[in-house]
Amino acid sequence: MIKGLRTVKYPVPDLDQAKAWFAEAFGTAPYFDQPFYVGFAIGGFELGLVPDGTPGTAGSVVYWGVDDIEAEVARIVGLGATEHEAIQDVGEGIRVAELKDPFGNVLGLIQNPLFDTAAVS
Repeated sequence: MIKGLRTVKYPVPDLDQAKAWFAEAFGTAPYFDQPFYVGFAIGGFELGLVPDGTPGTAGSVVYWGVDDIEAEVARIVGLGATEHEAIQDVGEGIRVAELKDPFGNVLGLIQNPLFDTAAVS
């Protein structure tokens, strides 16, 4: 049985550089740090970095929840990300944006007042 989102994995060309960038972007140090994988615990989920594969914008996009999407987009862009898709209102107060991290992966952000974060475990 599928229990829900647990881990998002991003390939990066330079693991040390990516580890430092994501630590600053998400405001936390990794809980797991090995040469083959770096894992961050983010709001009940895991963001994983791997030093192989090809970063890119094709395929799935994972959205990380935020309280103030304008402020987070500005902060993350200030750290070196670029806008991939501007902030959009997708209805019922839900707003999304897509940024490209400095390594070429898409980092989705979502401000969703309808999502019950207490239900996330």
